Amino acid sequence: MKQHSNTLTIIGKECRRFFGDRSLVFTSIIMPGLLIYLIYTLMGNAINKQIQVDPDNITVAKIENMPPSIYPAIQDIPMLINEGTFDHDAMLEEIADKDNNLIYVVFPPAFDSLTACYNAASGQPAPNVRIYYNSACPEAESAYNAIRAGLESWESAKVNLFDINAQVDGEEPEMFDQISEEDFLGNLLSGIIPMLIVMLLFSGCMAIAPTSIAGEKERGTMATLLVTPLKRHELALGKIVALSCFALLSGLSSFIGIMLSLPKMIHSDELSLPSNLYTTGDYLCLLFVILSTTLVLVSVIAIISAYAKDVKNAGTMVTPLMLLIMLVGLSPMLGDGAPEQLWAYLIPVYNSVQYMSSVFNHANMANAMIITVGSNIIYTALAIFGLSKMFDSEKVMFRS
Repeated sequence: MKQHSNTLTIIGKECRRFFGDRSLVFTSIIMPGLLIYLIYTLMGNAINKQIQVDPDNITVAKIENMPPSIYPAIQDIPMLINEGTFDHDAMLEEIADKDNNLIYVVFPPAFDSLTACYNAASGQPAPNVRIYYNSACPEAESAYNAIRAGLESWESAKVNLFDINAQVDGEEPEMFDQISEEDFLGNLLSGIIPMLIVMLLFSGCMAIAPTSIAGEKERGTMATLLVTPLKRHELALGKIVALSCFALLSGLSSFIGIMLSLPKMIHSDELSLPSNLYTTGDYLCLLFVILSTTLVLVSVIAIISAYAKDVKNAGTMVTPLMLLIMLVGLSPMLGDGAPEQLWAYLIPVYNSVQYMSSVFNHANMANAMIITVGSNIIYTALAIFGLSKMFDSEKVMFRS
């Protein structure tokens, strides 16, 4: 009986310790479910955006030799069908501009007769339907996939009567996706690099900020600093600037490593990174945004560390922020491009991620950069003010 009583005592003690630590409860119980909810909500919103059709930006499908038998297979696709005869080269030039939201479909002449007479066992090439599009335009790519699915569904109801975008033996391979190499690389980098940069910056801040403030509280040296004639805002500013310098050096080192490794990462016989893919102005804008983002991250982690009792407690309290930063870093992959609304660039960290994504996607907006950097500096100033007030509070700095 005594053994059971001791066991219950231990269970009660551990439960009180666990549930009495609100930050631990939030990190271990509430945060995982909240994070999963947010991720799947964002993914669902992104999928819905791809499914929904913007009536002001509907895809135009220019179709040559449209056979009557095919019309039922594509009539429900949300696009504007324009039948006729078009200049092939001019159409490819128009499609190469991703803003045109255009696809070009070419059926062989007398398509119905060709498919009716075609025998797959003959070994002859099947009638080939050519669909030209630009995958850098999400609406055009969605229309292309819908047309292809409709044609394949129509064909499967019969037999293998024709091919779609087949390469003809003995002829030069034809490119049906008219996306430029620049747009392709921009789409690739805009989804990956911002997340890597912001996580590397956060890791650099996380490695030094807790030990500088919470560590000094734990060692007792913070109390010595607070009794000196040093003004609290000077102490807060000095801490944040010094921490930002170290964190920025860490982030810049990682950023340079990423940029230098890009040519090797994506190089192939068909694709390589052009030397002039981004301008000096683009890199300077990125530098300003990275610097201001570092100030924001250091400021927030410094405030958390000032509130924490020790380094271990600071690490526990920063974990939810890390998960949130990871979620924000994924936003370019889950969204449909950088937001055009300038107010979105007032949201800390999110503004930096979205702006970096726009730079890598060749959509650099000067006003977005000014708002992003300006708001980050304002948030940093507010954080310095808040940190100085925390240094003034004995209840915060010496809580047990």
